[in-house]
Amino acid sequence: MKRIDIETKLNESRTWILTTYANLTEEQLRRPLTKSEHDPENLWNALDHFAHLALIEENFERMIRRHLSGHKNPVGLLADSSGKARSREQIMASVHTMTDEFQRQHHGDSLSAVVALTADARGATLHLLAELSDTQLEDRLEGAPWADGTLGGVLGVNADHAKMHWDWVTEAGLLDNEQ
Repeated sequence: MKRIDIETKLNESRTWILTTYANLTEEQLRRPLTKSEHDPENLWNALDHFAHLALIEENFERMIRRHLSGHKNPVGLLADSSGKARSREQIMASVHTMTDEFQRQHHGDSLSAVVALTADARGATLHLLAELSDTQLEDRLEGAPWADGTLGGVLGVNADHAKMHWDWVTEAGLLDNEQ
């Protein structure tokens, strides 16, 4: 993926998510919608899903920076710090725990706070994108299952992540009037 395509995709996605969330009512933003994968008693609302985007974007940035510094396990999902392979169940349990902790930390944040949180993460992504050469954008991020596994692909997948979470909250009834 070329730099201009990545940046365009990220900017278009950011504009779309901001416009979409700006048009929601406070009730729609706060309505419990989806069960946590870590703790089914914990229900996520639309703002939780929006805030979650910052966590993943920050994680991708850190993974890429670890890759650039020569870290042998930059993604850190497939193997633990000792190099022992993790099962899919172990990987997903770890991911769900991490996302739930972040969700609980930011649950109750205002829309403005979530916009700022995600803007900070997107700004860091765009800064990293500006730092990378065209050749580096094509580097493979060892252990990355996202997009095509390249640094550029992983950066660009942040845009797709927003749409995926929007689909989940709308499928859970966000826009239903019966609530």
